[in-house]
Amino acid sequence: MPVLRRNAIFVLAWILFWTLMILVAVQDYIRNEHGADLWKPVLWEGSSALVTTVLALLQVRGSRADDRLLGTPWRWFASQARWLPLYWIAFVPLAFGLRHGVYALAGQAYHHDPLARLFLYESMKISIFVGLFTVIRFGVKSWRALLEAKLRAERANALLAEARLQRLGQQMQPHFLFNALNTISALMHEDIDKADATLVQLADVLRAALALGERHQAPLAEELALARGYAGVMAARFGARVALSWDIDATLLRQQVPAMSLQPLIENVFKHTVERRRGTVAIAVAAVRDGADFVLSVEDDSGTLAPAAPATGAGIGLSNLRARLAALHGARAALDVSERAGGGVRAALRLPCAC
Repeated sequence: MPVLRRNAIFVLAWILFWTLMILVAVQDYIRNEHGADLWKPVLWEGSSALVTTVLALLQVRGSRADDRLLGTPWRWFASQARWLPLYWIAFVPLAFGLRHGVYALAGQAYHHDPLARLFLYESMKISIFVGLFTVIRFGVKSWRALLEAKLRAERANALLAEARLQRLGQQMQPHFLFNALNTISALMHEDIDKADATLVQLADVLRAALALGERHQAPLAEELALARGYAGVMAARFGARVALSWDIDATLLRQQVPAMSLQPLIENVFKHTVERRRGTVAIAVAAVRDGADFVLSVEDDSGTLAPAAPATGAGIGLSNLRARLAALHGARAALDVSERAGGGVRAALRLPCAC
């Protein structure tokens, strides 16, 4: 049954061909006014169809090993040619034997050309038929082999992308942990009670980070939970030196984003701007819909970009995020880092919107 399903189109074409052959034979019989014995043309073509089908099935079954020769067509066709003698020897005795048998049951005699001429004529006809059948088989098998090769290549690429994403996700976990522990270390020199409370909060953040790190994508709602927790830990350290605001479109909370994609953007602001300034840094986090795109952005009012890399950003966080975006969405996603007209830096992650 699986073989028939896999070759359903070919089987239907075969049945259609022989059905048409039988109908043509019946029409010719009627047009030539041979009488009302329509079973005769049905028998003639039906016996040919039955015997040819049996022989073709034997050829198909017996030549499965020849699929390895599809890359060298002349060898494949040469291997198929060895089946021709079977058709020459078996077709006439089987097909015409059936006709003689049915005619005898009907009390009639079946007449045909002398055997020598019959064998020659039918062998020529069957050779042409087998040739066409073999060419069509080669085309179908070659097309199927190309599809299977393409599918294998796509699976291999998917596995490579999966492995790459796993490596990148594993890379982010120690990176996040290292920066978070540095924050706790700094707090311990300033306020032990605050450091203790922040450590508890950090434990919750790390649990969320580890859970997200096992996935390639996560809903925006889960990303926000991690980002808010991380921002809370950092705000505990810097106090009045940071002012955070969140502008989140509630209809986008189910939007899938790369796991741990928002936290590195916020971390970048703390690392490159907040730590280097004494004044208050305003940080705005937004998640909005822009046409067919989803845009997740983090911007501040005080940061600057290094002249050497104004549009690329630096550090393991952003480069890792760009690599994961490319693996997940290709050219349909982007991470842009640019200076704001009124001062500061804006990092915007753009994805196809699925909500």
